[in-house]
Amino acid sequence: MSQLPSLSRRHFLAIGASCAAGGALLAKDDEQDPIIDVHQHTNYVLRADRKLVEHQRIMGVTTTLLLPSGKAVKRASTNEGRANGLAAKAGGNESVMALAKKHPEEFKFGVNEVPDLPDARKELEKYLKLGAVVIGEQKFKVDCDSPHVWRVAEVAQEYDVPVLMHFQHNAYNLGIERFHRTLEKFPKVNFIGHAQTWWGNVDKKHKQEVMYPKTKVTPGGITDKLLSNHPNMFGDLSAGSGLNSMLRDEQQAREFLDRHQDQLLYGSDCPDMVGRTQACKGSVILATVRRLAKDKKVERKILYRNAKKLFKL
Repeated sequence: MSQLPSLSRRHFLAIGASCAAGGALLAKDDEQDPIIDVHQHTNYVLRADRKLVEHQRIMGVTTTLLLPSGKAVKRASTNEGRANGLAAKAGGNESVMALAKKHPEEFKFGVNEVPDLPDARKELEKYLKLGAVVIGEQKFKVDCDSPHVWRVAEVAQEYDVPVLMHFQHNAYNLGIERFHRTLEKFPKVNFIGHAQTWWGNVDKKHKQEVMYPKTKVTPGGITDKLLSNHPNMFGDLSAGSGLNSMLRDEQQAREFLDRHQDQLLYGSDCPDMVGRTQACKGSVILATVRRLAKDKKVERKILYRNAKKLFKL
């Protein structure tokens, strides 16, 4: 999960255009198209489960993946407890499983755990055996090529599920420039990149300390290369970071969506209770993908087909 950046007037107008275009599309032929949202949370900033269900239905999402927090502990990997609940009071493993079991046609659940806890494997395996379809959101202060991440990857490999990772400079999954080592060590494990540092690095000239860059994009950044060079790497377009990566340079975004059309996934990661208009990141991201995708085939891959295949839904 990542916050919505402050918007320039140009970006605000682009969002308005996306919402208008998305609304027009929905009114025509998209109303019945299935959508898979790979990134939502229970209890997100204290939002009630019934509001989450309503939010997803309003957006037109047909299947939602619920990503839990890890155990509430104070240690360096959780920034001494500040990252408990993924720093947004998100619900844990029992919470997401309970909602998914209550609405099995609409929700699937993931499993998570602080990766450097001694019993992390045991916790992950418990919920994978109960039907979890993804590990994540891994949002902890460890090196992204560390033994801690590799132990999580070993479990993912054994149970054949993806791992969704939040990359944020100096905060979570440190050292994105070395993540290729993890991808190479675990070529059978699918990893999903998300958040500020993941999306900032679409740009070859990205400065790592900048969370929401506004400059034009030079292709060939770390993220671009990871997607190009590793078929087991995917990108989650959710949150303010994913949205910003498209709005900052729309021509580049069109090319990026086309170039990586088989590895990009729609996610919302928004805590609002609205599910529509500019107040809802998820709705704006949906509309932006529809507006910038080269054609209907690319749009359908990003909003549905890629996730369906990746998560075996």
